[in-house]
Amino acid sequence: MVTTKPSNLFPDIIGQANAKRVLEFFCRGFEKTDIIPHLMFVAPKGCGKTTMTKATARRLKEINSDKKYFEINCSTIKNVKQFFNQIVIPLCQDRDATILFDECSEIPKDVSMALLTILNPNPDNMTSFTLEDYTVDFDFRRLSFMFATTETQSVFHALMDRLERVDLEEYSIEEMGKIVSLNLDVNIEPKTLEDIASVLRGNARAAQKMAQKIESYCEMNDVKRFGESDWKKLSKILSIFPMGLNTTEILLLNILKDNKDCSLTNLSAKTGISKQAVQRDFEIYLQKHSLMEITTAGRNITAKGLEYLKELA
Repeated sequence: MVTTKPSNLFPDIIGQANAKRVLEFFCRGFEKTDIIPHLMFVAPKGCGKTTMTKATARRLKEINSDKKYFEINCSTIKNVKQFFNQIVIPLCQDRDATILFDECSEIPKDVSMALLTILNPNPDNMTSFTLEDYTVDFDFRRLSFMFATTETQSVFHALMDRLERVDLEEYSIEEMGKIVSLNLDVNIEPKTLEDIASVLRGNARAAQKMAQKIESYCEMNDVKRFGESDWKKLSKILSIFPMGLNTTEILLLNILKDNKDCSLTNLSAKTGISKQAVQRDFEIYLQKHSLMEITTAGRNITAKGLEYLKELA
């Protein structure tokens, strides 16, 4: 019987047990074969995609010290000629490298088509790509490609099929607390740490930023141990609300409280926010936590949403 154990290759990364086990398997394979699959890291913004890719790249460099790490923001890639001249030739030709294509949903279509050729699987783990009579050989015993995105639906489906998907999980309240604590140089009460973690929406980047704000508060007020009263003061100063809701989400709940079966158009008009932004940036989180619901009749606040507003008042 095969049992799964927590990975010990990424001791500094909190949580993400499943992803770390998968990556440990691939890294151990790389030790023996010099080959690692082309990886696709998928997670919401702020949930550690870049951190995990960098940790994987560091592990590959420990195995192959010649392996350099390069990070490409795909929104800067305009066309296949630029991709070839500014990325492929200088970073891939006759080099040992790990390359992260971040926000890869922004890759132009002609570059996606080129990548289909470059990443075409074969027993030799080598491919070639030619543009304007110039050919570059890709040796994937020396090159490792990684991709990261929050928008998998926008990545060309055939390119997705070339990649090994690694999904990152949402952090638990306990894990968020650990991330905050690791980024703090002051003592913090356990119950207070739990309260802080509860407003961070599972976002590791938000946890790091919150730690910086707490550090500033403690320095300004000469606080040695950050407790519940300090957290209440800081929450009031920074307008931090329960469950991490922002002022716009609370506004939406109040509009829904006063307008039964409210339409998206009505919500947009009352807030001055586009319908697409209301759906993408605000409704998803409210629905996730059962504070509002959408039916065929329209949008409504739930009993939990009403209770939230009552407690907030």
